[in-house]
Amino acid sequence: MAERRQLKRERKRLKFGQNCAEFYPIFLTVLWIAGWFFNQELASLLGLLYMFARHKYFHGYTQTAAGRLSGFYLSLIVLVSLTIMGAAGIFNSLMNEYLDVNIGKRFHKLF
Repeated sequence: MAERRQLKRERKRLKFGQNCAEFYPIFLTVLWIAGWFFNQELASLLGLLYMFARHKYFHGYTQTAAGRLSGFYLSLIVLVSLTIMGAAGIFNSLMNEYLDVNIGKRFHKLF
């Protein structure tokens, strides 16, 4: 009986590792783009939050199926936020390069 539980936990760990391997290239890409084109400090903070979310996801995954959802949703929110930041930074860069309009400076003047 104990061996069966141990085998079940080991399968969950392997599934978690595969899931992390699938998300890792996406995370690195959007983290790099958001840091390069938008804001390095904010991107690094979101990167730390993503690592915390994956940690929470792992511990929830090894215990119960429902326990993993909060970490998974948090990691998805961070990935979407990084993607939006990267897209906004690329858009600002293109606007600055081709139309000589810097949205970041104009936005900064408002505040």
